[in-house]
Amino acid sequence: MTASQWQNRTKRKTCRRYNVPGDAHALTFSCFKRRAFLARDRSRRWFMESLDAARTKHAFDVWAYVLMPEHVHLLIFPRASDYSISDILTDIKQPVTRWAFKYLQTRVPDSLSIMRDEQPSGKMAHRFWQRGGGYDRNLTKPKTIHATIDYIHTNPVRRELVDAADDWYWSSARYHMGRTDVPLVPDVGSIPLLGPTDN
Repeated sequence: MTASQWQNRTKRKTCRRYNVPGDAHALTFSCFKRRAFLARDRSRRWFMESLDAARTKHAFDVWAYVLMPEHVHLLIFPRASDYSISDILTDIKQPVTRWAFKYLQTRVPDSLSIMRDEQPSGKMAHRFWQRGGGYDRNLTKPKTIHATIDYIHTNPVRRELVDAADDWYWSSARYHMGRTDVPLVPDVGSIPLLGPTDN
């Protein structure tokens, strides 16, 4: 096992989730082997449909999102006092995997190998998403929440995919900046306001 494999395995094992009522969650997760599975609008639409369905099922607000070619950043706020981030992520991610597998199986079966995950135990699965817990950070302070929204929105700019955050269609930045042509309307009304001492 290489050092990077060990590091990734360790990260997966040490991811902790704290389902604390009133906390927002900054979530990041990657495509399998960091492949650009989200480079096509088709798979991006699958993701947005799945996110919207999970939002309704689990009663959480979507404060910010960005879909990058090989990973996703989300900032969500569960409204229920009893919730599970693990269950929320399962309901966001599993439908995308099913749709991707079905699409490749029926249209381009020779391409299924890009999703193939052969584990040391001999088990084999087809994956859209990287194994492991990804990144999950609880947020409570308005200043940190707004900084996280800015960080999420500027991802495509830092990667030099666009010149301005609202030029990237697959991001809530457009809505936050007054545009309505967005793939999913975020729940901006519940975002805490910055106080006079937060700047």
